[in-house]
Amino acid sequence: MNRADLGAELKRSNNCCQAVLLAFEDILPLDRDTLLLLGSHFGSGMGGMMGTCGALVGAEMVLGILSGQPKGMNGYSRKMFGAFEEKCGASRCIDIKGVMTGHMLCSCEDCVRNAIKLVEERI
Repeated sequence: MNRADLGAELKRSNNCCQAVLLAFEDILPLDRDTLLLLGSHFGSGMGGMMGTCGALVGAEMVLGILSGQPKGMNGYSRKMFGAFEEKCGASRCIDIKGVMTGHMLCSCEDCVRNAIKLVEERI
């Protein structure tokens, strides 16, 4: 199973952020329980508030951890954000799920897949 499909499978029992983090568990220097805790508050657009998609947050976390750069990598982050919006139609959970429009732009599983693929392109 490829990493993107693994993430979609992990989404069935975890939130989007956790699914992305766990999909990279084999190369991150953190154990499973720590990854679950790290991503636990980013479901449904951060604490259920329909903000930034948890899959995108998880992807940014993975890149941050793997970069080894504690001061941040804003250029990479902006590129990831833009590429995610292009693939998923938006970056906010409320827009992606079509809460206001009744038109879903991308499923949660596909958001997770897209986020994982974007990370893989950058590592």
